[in-house]
Amino acid sequence: MTFDFTPSQAAFRDALSRVEAMLRHKDGRLPGAMVKAYVERFFNKKEVFLDLAEVHQEPLYVLDHANLKKHAAMFKNAFAACFPDFACYYAMKSNNHPEVSRILVNQGFGLDVSSGVEVERALALGAEDVIFSGPGKTDKELFLAVENSGRVKVLMDSLGEMERLNRLALQAGKKVRVGLRITPPSSPWKKFGVALANLGAAWKKAQECPGLEIQGLQFHTSWNLDPSQQVRTIAAIGREVGQWSPEMLGALKFLDIGGGYWPQAGEWQVYPVTQAGQVMKLAGLDVDRPLEHYYAPAQSLEVFAQSLYQAVETHIFSTVPCRVCMEPGRWLCNGAMHLLLNVVDKKDGGLVITDAGTNAVGWERYEMDYAPVLNLSRPALEEKACEIMGSLCTPHDLWGLSYWGQDIQPGDVLLIPDQGAYTYSLKQDFIKAPPRVISMPEK
Repeated sequence: MTFDFTPSQAAFRDALSRVEAMLRHKDGRLPGAMVKAYVERFFNKKEVFLDLAEVHQEPLYVLDHANLKKHAAMFKNAFAACFPDFACYYAMKSNNHPEVSRILVNQGFGLDVSSGVEVERALALGAEDVIFSGPGKTDKELFLAVENSGRVKVLMDSLGEMERLNRLALQAGKKVRVGLRITPPSSPWKKFGVALANLGAAWKKAQECPGLEIQGLQFHTSWNLDPSQQVRTIAAIGREVGQWSPEMLGALKFLDIGGGYWPQAGEWQVYPVTQAGQVMKLAGLDVDRPLEHYYAPAQSLEVFAQSLYQAVETHIFSTVPCRVCMEPGRWLCNGAMHLLLNVVDKKDGGLVITDAGTNAVGWERYEMDYAPVLNLSRPALEEKACEIMGSLCTPHDLWGLSYWGQDIQPGDVLLIPDQGAYTYSLKQDFIKAPPRVISMPEK
């Protein structure tokens, strides 16, 4: 049996037109001065990292307490300048090391969790304000929230979950504080939440559940380089709740703006993931451009705070005053961990092998993202092409295609700064154990 997958002439012309547009698209080049200043800042701290490498003699995650506390204060201050009543919940999934969450709880953050395991971790850390969101919560996980209803608020993901949670609450003789998660308009994440068109009916049903106290709404947009997705979703929610009855609005106590905020440096990428690079790679053409780096710029936290406040004031506060909640993750923890590696071998052609593999971060991140690799043993504000590979039995075990330094040889200590977000949480016991976590000395 044969199948003919030849596209129609119209579809073929359309595809060619799109490919041509991708090839002509000019992705933003990462400014060299920005990278050089970034690298210099960490070279200035090289003695601290070299001392740790000398003491421990193994690959390490270095936990930067001072950086984490600094970003916690910056985040709260930016939003406090705009919102009279707000709360911050750290998204534990972005970095689930207990010390990261403990530090942020001590800085006045609640915890945003997405599984029974994370609920248990949050409670063990002493968190008193926990929000539990995510699809597919089991009865066991929901009952854990019911048992700890004084500390855990559940953001319900569906009507079915609402029914199960109400039943479990009544069986335990508890009343659980809850919110409803909304599926954002035009969102590819359709597995999450209740459709906006069904929100009013779902809210009324929650008000009729004797085991639940419905208090708020939550939505989640991801990869926010700017606040546009969040602003559009807030406007859509405002149009919906503007039609609600006074009885429905009277129960609305909070709006949870879920989803993270990209660090202001933006998203740094390698050539193969640019629009032109994707086409070239698919065509089997050369995409080896190790010293070309690209980026998508991100808005400042102050712009996020001001834009979100204006949107909430226009579309929500005009109908009902309520508390506004945030769920930062990446913005807080990205700079809270740095990776220290050691070069153990150098191959023909200059390729080097390190003592750690990318199981430390759990995915092939550096085939897409550009993260400067700094040779602390031979520092120089000069970037040189070199394949830097890990020690796993896979060709995808790549740390980078270049390094900053005079040279690179076995025994050199390498630093990859700002690797705290969606790395440690995704680490794997694949072939090698992930690096240990040690704390950076505080001044």
